[in-house]
Amino acid sequence: MKQDRVSTGCPPLDDLLGGGLERRAITQIYGESASGKSVFCLLATVASLRAGNSVVYIDTEGFSVERFVQIAGEHAEELADRLYLFEPLDFIQQGAMIADSEEVFQKNGPVGLIVVDSATALYRTELGLGRETVRTLSHHMVRLLGLAKKYDVPALITNQIYMDIERDRFAGLGGTALEHISKAIIRLEKKDSVRQAVLRKHRSRPEGISFDFVITESGIRAV
Repeated sequence: MKQDRVSTGCPPLDDLLGGGLERRAITQIYGESASGKSVFCLLATVASLRAGNSVVYIDTEGFSVERFVQIAGEHAEELADRLYLFEPLDFIQQGAMIADSEEVFQKNGPVGLIVVDSATALYRTELGLGRETVRTLSHHMVRLLGLAKKYDVPALITNQIYMDIERDRFAGLGGTALEHISKAIIRLEKKDSVRQAVLRKHRSRPEGISFDFVITESGIRAV
């Protein structure tokens, strides 16, 4: 019998999320540049690959092979055989590749995780299109959630930030649509060399709990 939660490959993050990533749901990590978003994606990816699963990884910001090798270690080449990488160049391609990734689920299973890093990097370049862009992003995420539910896997996305002037705080891009569709949301904050992961939203865990960490060559280390 499958567990309801899937390990992120990072025990402090698993604890923050009440056991790991929830199947059939989207978990969102947002924060400023270099706050550690992609590191957490790679840790979860490697954990799933090590468990014998395939992983669908949609990367809009440039996948770091070097970082993957650092985190995956001596078995990186073997693990990479089950990593299915999609790299869309524009917002239209992003939606198409989310749809096309279903072929991996059908032909190269079992798939243990689907990652979109970042869900909003290409969206940011399309902001001038206004409401239509927001609707398109929502369609992308609904399609992603559909895959997670259909194949009983967790979906992990990262999100960029903007300054919410009305609330005087940084918030994730994509507005309420992206916030509502994400069952769990984690905010990453930079404090000099130390980062903090703060639980922003969860169905059964208290908002505001957190842990501090530093980024290391092999991933992260809680402090």
